Amino acid sequence: MNYHALNDFRAGNDKLMDELLTDNVAALAAAGAIRLQRVAQDGMRVRADAGAASFRRRASLDEHLKEASELVQTLKTQAQSDPGLAKRQAQAAQLRAAQQREERITEALKQLPEVAATKKRNGGKTEDARVSTTDADARVMKMGDGGFRPAFNVQFAITCEEQGNVGMAVLNIGSDMAQLSPMVEQVQQRVGRSPDEWLVDGGFPAHEQIDAVAEKTEVYAPVPEPGGKKDDKGNEVEQDKDKHQPKAGDSEAVARWRARMDSEQAKEIYKQCAATAECVNAQARNRGMQQMPVRGLPKVRSVVGLFVLAHNLLRMAALAPQLIGWRSGAPAVRAQAA
Repeated sequence: MNYHALNDFRAGNDKLMDELLTDNVAALAAAGAIRLQRVAQDGMRVRADAGAASFRRRASLDEHLKEASELVQTLKTQAQSDPGLAKRQAQAAQLRAAQQREERITEALKQLPEVAATKKRNGGKTEDARVSTTDADARVMKMGDGGFRPAFNVQFAITCEEQGNVGMAVLNIGSDMAQLSPMVEQVQQRVGRSPDEWLVDGGFPAHEQIDAVAEKTEVYAPVPEPGGKKDDKGNEVEQDKDKHQPKAGDSEAVARWRARMDSEQAKEIYKQCAATAECVNAQARNRGMQQMPVRGLPKVRSVVGLFVLAHNLLRMAALAPQLIGWRSGAPAVRAQAA
């Protein structure tokens, strides 16, 4: 086992990590080690392996691509004309580096229209759209300290009672608003059913998301304070101040959610959201998830998958040691087969 083999395994197996997580969660559920009574979901921004200065606009990307392409052609010509072995080896290394840079800039240009469209939807100018030439998948996001840096949005779904990880996702979207329904669907596919109750913070509960999961689980999330409304003349409009009462345009599922969160029982249940999600997030930070050591969404997903599997292995040792052969006379493989 050498450095390159370890790196290849760590960075190139995002699909394998996903399959292993499904098998792991299924084994824990079959052993009764985890139950899907209550699950908490949260997003954590993790610094990308890209600097803020690597983000460039269209004109700058075009210029850098031209320079990179010219350098690649120059190095190819030099390598063909110089017969010296040592120099050829050095030129080959330079050529690889130049080609990799050319590929990264090309990928950045491919992703620029998507970034520009997002900027336009958010009220920004499309000409201000920028993409990183180091990691084209990274996006500038608001971090926990209030600053803005290149990052990925890492999502976990955690069982509240056992703190087992039953779902994960890596996104290059800073907002959590549309991530509730996809994670509920993911957990349902992994385990075969949805949790009874789903806890999320105030960044998740878009009305469309609550409607999408209404038949699958019961959402517990804080109801936002009503925003101020103005008439055509700019004057404040008097409106119902009780945020838990149904509003015009609310679906049945949204109205139920408002009423549910007005009860003391719901408020007590919701307290488990931060206690569960923040604990697991902190454990991931302590184990090294401060900044991604790889670039590109597939590789980042692979690294996050390793963190999730490591976390669940430690929970397995505490909740179901027989699955790994601890405190049991049978090997782990036979225990699983049983």
